[in-house]
Amino acid sequence: MDTIASLFSFITTPVSWVIVQFHKVYGALFGDDTGWAWGLSIVSLVVLIRICLIPLFVKQIKSTRNMQVLQPKMKAIQERYKNDKQRQSEEMMKLYKETGTNPLSSCLPILAQSPFFFALYHVLSSIASGKTIGVIDQPLLDSARQAHIFGAPLAAKFMDSEEKVQALGASLMDVRVVTAIMIVMMSASQFFTQRQLMTKNVDLTVKTPYMQQQKMLMYIFPIIFAVMGINFPVGVLVYWLTTNVWTMGQQMYVINQNPTPGSKAQEQYLGRLLKSVTAHGQVRGRTRRNTVKRVVAKGTDRNDIERKFITGLAKLGLAAQEDGTVAKSDAAIAEAEGAPAPKRQQPKRQTKAKRHTSAAQPGGAKESDSTEPEAKTSLENRDASQDAAQDDQPKPAGKPASGSSRQAKSGQRKGPQRPKHPSKK
Repeated sequence: MDTIASLFSFITTPVSWVIVQFHKVYGALFGDDTGWAWGLSIVSLVVLIRICLIPLFVKQIKSTRNMQVLQPKMKAIQERYKNDKQRQSEEMMKLYKETGTNPLSSCLPILAQSPFFFALYHVLSSIASGKTIGVIDQPLLDSARQAHIFGAPLAAKFMDSEEKVQALGASLMDVRVVTAIMIVMMSASQFFTQRQLMTKNVDLTVKTPYMQQQKMLMYIFPIIFAVMGINFPVGVLVYWLTTNVWTMGQQMYVINQNPTPGSKAQEQYLGRLLKSVTAHGQVRGRTRRNTVKRVVAKGTDRNDIERKFITGLAKLGLAAQEDGTVAKSDAAIAEAEGAPAPKRQQPKRQTKAKRHTSAAQPGGAKESDSTEPEAKTSLENRDASQDAAQDDQPKPAGKPASGSSRQAKSGQRKGPQRPKHPSKK
């Protein structure tokens, strides 16, 4: 580890200078030789570095989301060119170029922190060895060696011998208890950060090997941190614990304010947004308006969660606008619920008696609707009785009924009827 840390010796001077500047501020409040002054100096160094890395963190979030979206296409390319590795690599690079995705962007924050991490490790190792480094001269070195965090010196490690710990003015039990607690907290924060990403901010509709890899890392990373932690000085554990807590809080903020489409976090976010619109009748805040604007811009490409949000607005009589606001719309409810267009009513089918009456009376179709019901009923009954009486009369054999003897029944031709074929009798 010392060999690796020495490779980053070019940055030890800037890191030691930043720590000394913070130590001057906290030393005036808590005392120059206290663990609070040196410990808070390391914490402030972490906060300063992470603030500078926020643009890289944003790129990491975008790259991670793009990788999730591209997983189905990447899998198709792998299956299509599984026997041609060169063509497979070319198609992958072409896909990355077309979508503007950089697979290494997800590692940028860790890579950018590495020089500071190893430089800090090198500084603390020099303090433990009693050597000046960077801008830390002999008086500052003596002050740092006297600083303890809950009884553990900044330069002490979990695996240090009892003689080395006693030389730093502490007991081995205190060092191991403090370092063990910090290692557990560091591993737990790493596990919770990864678990939060996997359970809340992943598109659950996309099942790809990438998700399985992330799930494996959720359990592997804490183990790696625990194994490496026993060889870290207390000051480095403070640094790494602080950066893990910062990452967890930063990721929690991003998940709550800008969740991945299709994830559980998006469902919760749009649910809160719908409640806010219900309470105030408008979209409050620029971030929320940008969210609504993106949902409107998707059109028919919205996922189920976004369609549910639009339907919820419609039930309130509101419609999302292109500028991210909402406006009252009476047609929004019918559009969201998918109500069918009203069908044209078909005219009511007339009975056989009415059709017979209309055919018998030339002016019947022009009769007024104000005709008394009693007159219509008597006319219908009379026609029906005439038809029944004519049906009861015996027909002469071999002679078809003449059209002049009686009116043809409704639905039959007038005039002589063709006799039935003998096979149909």
